Formats: sequence, C-alpha cells, structure tokens
Amino acid sequence: MAEAVLCGEKSTHSLSFLRSLAAPQPGAAPFITRVRFVTSKPAPLRVLAMSVKRSPKRLKYSAPRFTKEDGLLYVEADPSGAGNWKLEPVIQLLKEGAVGVIPTDTVYAIVCHLKSDSAIEHLRRIKNIEPSKPLSILCHSFRDIDTYTMGFPGGDGQGHANLFRAVKRCLPGPYTFILTASKALPKQCIRYGTTTAKYASRKNVGVRIPDDPICQAILEKMDAPLICTSVKSPTENEWMIDPVVIADIYEPKGLDFVVDGGKRVADPSTVVDMTGANPKIVRQGKGPKLPWMVEEEDDVSALHVNDLIPSVP
Repeated sequence: MAEAVLCGEKSTHSLSFLRSLAAPQPGAAPFITRVRFVTSKPAPLRVLAMSVKRSPKRLKYSAPRFTKEDGLLYVEADPSGAGNWKLEPVIQLLKEGAVGVIPTDTVYAIVCHLKSDSAIEHLRRIKNIEPSKPLSILCHSFRDIDTYTMGFPGGDGQGHANLFRAVKRCLPGPYTFILTASKALPKQCIRYGTTTAKYASRKNVGVRIPDDPICQAILEKMDAPLICTSVKSPTENEWMIDPVVIADIYEPKGLDFVVDGGKRVADPSTVVDMTGANPKIVRQGKGPKLPWMVEEEDDVSALHVNDLIPSVP
C-alpha cells in the first residue's frame, strides 16, 4: 500500500522518502513505501490524501490526473460517507469525460457524464452495449427527474391515483422507474445510432435515485445526472460485487477509475414500468413490491423492457 499526502498551497515544499522498516526479501530491490510533501512553514492549509492499491496486475496512480498515459485511478471510500473529500478527483474526472465504476445502494455501476457524447460511446464499448439500446440515468433529486423525463403520473380527480406521492416515499431507494424521456435527454441515451422501427418509437428511460452516501456525494457535485449500467462479468451473466476484481477485469477495457465502497450483495434494483396504465414490476429486485404496483405476467413484455434498459443496477 502506498500513501501520498500533500500539504500546503502556493508554498515551497521539501520532498523526503521513507523506506520500509521491514527487511527486504533476498534479491528484491528496495522500494519507496511513502511519499510525503511537507510545507516549509506551518499554516492553516488544505490537506489532500489518497490511498492507492498496487498489485502485480495493475498500477494505481496517486495523482488525480486524467490523460491517456495514466492508469486506472483506484479510490477507497468509507461506505458511511465519511471523508468524501477523497471523491473530488473522481468528480473532476467525470466532468472531463471519464468512465468509471461507483457503488450504489444495490450493485456497482459503470457511469459517465450524461452530457459527454464521447464518454457515452466509451461506456458502450467497455460494456459492449449495442448502440441501439437506450441507457439509464442516476439522479441526485426529483429535480433531475423532472428535467430529463416527463415526470410521474399525477392524480386527475377521476379515480387515478397520484403516483408521485407514492414514489416520493420509496426514493431514494433500490428502485428503477421507467419514464417517458423529455427533449432535454440527449438522443444518445434513448435511441443512439439507429432509426430502425424496432427502437425508433422508444423514448423511455430508466431513472434511479440511489440511497447510498458515496453515490449521492458524487451526484451532488455534478451538473447533470450520470449515465449508468450495472457491472457484470464479461464472460458470465453474473453481478460483480468486488471492486478489486472489477478493476482487474475492466481496466484493460479502458476503465478510468474505480471507487471502492466495499463488497456489495448481488441484488439489483426493482424495475417498475410507469409508462402504462398501471405501475408494473418488470424485474423484482431489492426493492419490495408496494401495494400500488402490479406484477409483470407477460414474458414478452418483460423481454421488451430488458431490451430497453440494459443491465440497470
């Protein structure tokens, strides 16, 4: 484990190298285990620190740089949300067009900025998602949902329930709601790269507001929602819940960063289609069935939604 600590702003620094106190193995070269930058004069200064993992298969960089020459950035975050300043480099990378993995309240998700066309294309290549399939979005609040969708159905005084009030009781939470997209949502998210009849009429999008401190801390600092898709094994149809394994497998595919929030349980969100006459569960997941939801009984319709929302977390 290597540790880099930077103290001070606009001041002269001295650089010292501390070597391991343990004796090196026979034939092994000595290596630096800690790098510390210390300001020449004490002052109330900002501190930036980052823990970085190393393994024989990959090299993690402590500097929050985002260039083609850099390797995958690996950030260990407290699942409780403490020390969210560690997420600042990740937030900056997302704003610059990076694609990475973050935890949610269900499983891990591959994410990128909603307004970055190049990042969306990169995400599709990493996950091998067909260009014709729409994508889902992670939102910080209902304001984002109101901006990029037509919203939840409201009561009309003629016997139709006000579903918005019901939804507010379960969000943030482990649900994905399929809603009609608004014109503000980029076309790359709903029917990117195709005009075929199969997808041309599909203008729906899956939306999530995760109940996870790390995910919410990132979303709070973004100027738009994040495009998302769940993390599955490229060779097996299984959820990947260990961030270290995710980094090893997806770094060669071009992943830019991984936020380690600990191992998760392989339990994805419950997907509810809100575009029909009744809210219909098309995938039962972590979120329990609520009284105002109906279960999906038509397998054909379920396959339709699987085409629409690719591996939503």
